[in-house]
Amino acid sequence: MRNHTYQIRAVWDEEASVWVATSDDVPGLVTESDTLEKLVKKLEVLIPELLEANDALPSTKEIPFEVLSERHATTRLRA
Repeated sequence: MRNHTYQIRAVWDEEASVWVATSDDVPGLVTESDTLEKLVKKLEVLIPELLEANDALPSTKEIPFEVLSERHATTRLRA
């Protein structure tokens, strides 16, 4: 049986210049970082901690997750 993959949503906060991560799959998850790479490193620590705190650790040794990122931008046409 395939493990459940936890869905993490990362949205760029232009004003704060950080990626903000939340998840409906991981109770209490709200964190931020200035790069996606740093955010993933934080998630590797936070996800198991939060799942354990919520008595929701899976029975497997690995916890697969995916980060779905969203960043809006605008560009200008060259004249």
